[in-house]
Amino acid sequence: MGWTEGSYVPPDSPTHWDLSNAQVFIQKTTGWWQFYLQGGAYNLPALGVPFVKTVDTVKNLYGPFPVGYLKLVKGNFNVEVGSLPTLIGAEYTFSFENMNVERGLLWGLEPAISRGIQLSDTYKKLSVSFSWNDGFYSNRYSSLSGSLAWAFNASNTLSFVASGNAGSYAKNTAATPLFLNNSSVYNLLYTYSHGNLVVTPYYQYTDTKTNAAIGIPQGAHTNGGALLVNYNFKHGISLAVRPEYIKSSGSAADPNEISLLYGPGSGAFAFTVTPTYVKDGFFLRGDFSIVHATNSTPGAVFGTTGLKVNQPRGVIEAGFMF
Repeated sequence: MGWTEGSYVPPDSPTHWDLSNAQVFIQKTTGWWQFYLQGGAYNLPALGVPFVKTVDTVKNLYGPFPVGYLKLVKGNFNVEVGSLPTLIGAEYTFSFENMNVERGLLWGLEPAISRGIQLSDTYKKLSVSFSWNDGFYSNRYSSLSGSLAWAFNASNTLSFVASGNAGSYAKNTAATPLFLNNSSVYNLLYTYSHGNLVVTPYYQYTDTKTNAAIGIPQGAHTNGGALLVNYNFKHGISLAVRPEYIKSSGSAADPNEISLLYGPGSGAFAFTVTPTYVKDGFFLRGDFSIVHATNSTPGAVFGTTGLKVNQPRGVIEAGFMF
């Protein structure tokens, strides 16, 4: 993976080369008991935040075995226990799972990997999942999440997903951000998939309640939306685009307001375009993106002084999947 950006934030630098993924997957997908194991090195590049080296990503987030679970199956019903991918959002945790190399602005407020138990069932056109887990990898099992998906037909699906912490926890690390681990997240997603075209618009609302006892003097919420579009052309070529916008509550004039973006009351617009070429197991793709912050707090945005409101970025990723 190669990376270059304008308005970099020190101690970050404007260019990077690193390993984006080097992972192995072992799974059993038949019978009444199944399992999934995923291990190796990974990077989680995302818009609007500084680059983190792969070795530091693995060490500070989910370790060398980020996902692994036992799955018990009976008909359409199944139970998964272990380290699980989140139910929240339209984008997945790892770059090779998504149409864009970098995850978007909305993804940055969502849980990615949680440890716990998940129950799922399908009845005709309705799919239901419910999970009891540790939220933002907190190792405290007080978070609940759920998903309802209705498939109108083979091409159209509407989903509602939500998660929240039923308790509170003052832990604050890279994997368990204080404000996010004590928040609730709600998504409404629609997916159209037919032939070579996939279109997924989704809305997101997050809410962090006031809790002075754990370091949240005044809560805040965000509203955001994104549109994910991917079209597959001939000869292994595809093109993905992702416009998105998010706005947080509050005002920089209030010293107790917490910041969920680029200062209290700030917002951001982002646009990403990703051309991709695939040939057998080989792939080559690039992100070209721009993030524009609005109503931001001076010093909390981009550039060496934190005053730049625009951050352009170019990323290229190449590799093999087999």
